[in-house]
Order: sequence, then C-alpha cells, then structure tokens
Amino acid sequence: MRTQPRERSRSRRGWWSQLRLLSLVVVCATTLIACAARTEDAVPEVSFATADGATIFADVYGESGRPAVVLAHGAAFDKKSWRPLARYLAAHGQQVLALDFRGYGRSTAGAAGTANAGRFEDVLAAVRYLRRNGASQVAVLGASMGGGAAAEAATRAAPGEIDRLVLLAPAPVSNPGSLKGIRCPTLVIASEHEPALDQIRTQYEQLPEPKRFVVLPGSAHAQHVFDTDQAERLRATITDFLAAN
Repeated sequence: MRTQPRERSRSRRGWWSQLRLLSLVVVCATTLIACAARTEDAVPEVSFATADGATIFADVYGESGRPAVVLAHGAAFDKKSWRPLARYLAAHGQQVLALDFRGYGRSTAGAAGTANAGRFEDVLAAVRYLRRNGASQVAVLGASMGGGAAAEAATRAAPGEIDRLVLLAPAPVSNPGSLKGIRCPTLVIASEHEPALDQIRTQYEQLPEPKRFVVLPGSAHAQHVFDTDQAERLRATITDFLAAN
C-alpha cells in the first residue's frame, strides 16, 4: 500500500521530534557532567597577611576542627600541585592548607620580597591562620624550596606553634646551626640517588631528636616522587607520621 503524503509528513515530524529530544538529553547530560567536574575540582580558597605585609592565597581541604597540615610547594610547583596529596590527607582525617608562596599565583610579596628570606613568613602565616580558625594541632610539610622555608619557619616559631615537621628533600637553610632550635618531631625524606642527598643528610644531622630520616629508592626529587612507583609508600609514610601520637 502506498503511504499517503499526510502520513509521511507525520512520520517525518515524529522523527525530528525524537531527534530534538535526543539532542536535548545529550546537552543536559553533558552539562551535568561538566557541572559535576567543576564541583569536584572546586577547592575553597582563603587569603591572609604575613608579618612582613605579604598576602598569601591558599587552598583548604577537609573539615575544620581536625589536626591540620600546611603544604609548602617546591620552586617548580604551586598550591594546585598538592591536590592529589591534599585530598588523600583530607580523606585520612587531616585539614589541609596548601599555600602559594609569595610571587606564585595571586600571592604578593611583603617587605622581604620574593627572596628565600621571606618565605618562612608565608609558612608561619599559614600556621597562624589555621590556629586562629580552630586547629589544635598544626604540622608543616615542605618540599625542596618549601622544605627550606618550612625548616626555617620551625626555627622561628613560638613553642607549640608547629607540632610536626615533614621535610621532603629540603633546600638548605641559611643558618644550618639554627635547626638545633626546632622543637617538634621531624621527618626528613629523600631519594637515594638524588644529587642533593649528602647535603640533605648533613642538614638532617643538625636536627634535634626526635627525628627520622627515610631514604626512598630512585632519584626523583621532592614532589616528583609522587609521579613514581614510590608514591604510595611516600603518602603512607607521611600519613603515619602525621597521625602518630
């Protein structure tokens, strides 16, 4: 039987209606996926002033009222580089503040400028921000450049301000003898074949007890270890140290 023109017209309209509905479904699904991705990536950002007048921006993970840890990045990184570790630590009971040092991201310099001499102020300001906002315990984890800044901050902190210190292949401090004044348990981690190992070991020897030195296989430096097969061991070592009584 030959299809009548009116029937063919209804058939075409039905086909176009189904196509438009399918297109709408695809658009809605794509929008929902994009929104979910943005929500997952969204991290609360805070800012605070340092003692020398810098303004530091930082990302915050986890709930307030928990033990807290400041993450201080290396020279080739920024606060966003800590996201995988920050989320891991937050899932293991920590509140995490990952800062951008002065001169990185939107963080601005203070009176001390962008030189290494001023970065310890950024770390101390982050520690004090967490204390003001209810953290009863605050640890600091610094990597490479950030490790040197974290170590110097610990030498200048008031008693009880920094509860634990993790130095991931730290850069040298300007006065190694000052490390003897650190008043908290310290964990130093380095790779066995990285060029700076002897320097890191020499700096470690200046630290008072209690302290621990962990040497990982490989040659990756500081945060680059998270891109190697030692990443899980590194995360576990850090987490266990932060959680210890």
